[in-house]
Order: sequence, then C-alpha cells, then structure tokens
Amino acid sequence: MTALLYVRSIVPDPADRPAFDAWYGGNHSPEGFKMFNFRRYWRGWSHLDPSVHYACYELEDAAHYDAIVATPEFAAMVADFTSTWGGRVTRERDVVALTDKHPK
Repeated sequence: MTALLYVRSIVPDPADRPAFDAWYGGNHSPEGFKMFNFRRYWRGWSHLDPSVHYACYELEDAAHYDAIVATPEFAAMVADFTSTWGGRVTRERDVVALTDKHPK
C-alpha cells in the first residue's frame, strides 16, 4: 500500500529561510522527484512554527523507501544537503505506511 516519506527540516535563522526555500524547491525536491520516481510530492512551511519546513513524498510502498536509501544517489543527495546547509539546518525523515484513505 502507498507510503509517505516525510522530511521535517528546521531552519532556525529567519535569514536562511528564503535561500533554503529556493534551493529546496528549485533543486533538491525536483531532483529527488525525478531520480527516485516518487508519485508526487508536496512541501511547505509550518503555520505554527515558521522555522519548520515539511516535504512529503508519495511512494508506491514502504519498500520503495528502503530501496531508495540504499542507493549511491540518495547518499549523494544527503551529502549535498549537508554540505549546502551544514549545521544551519537540521532534518529528520519518517515513513508512514498508509492503512486507510478517504475517499477510497
């Protein structure tokens, strides 16, 4: 069943947010979308905490994520994120395997 990959990034310095938003939306997400064959993706900033950026990628299933993270391309994207943002942006990932959705 469908799974969703959530990436939660925290950009504490307001001065970094416009550049992060442009980089993530213009480079990082589109590159990953094409490379890893996601079905679709969404991203945006938290309404409750403006330092938090969310990206959500739709996967065929949780095994799709397991296959992605085992690739050198994924490692390269992680390294690019780290070298671009260093300690200024932290991130964490989670994968949710859907058990239900409406409308069916």
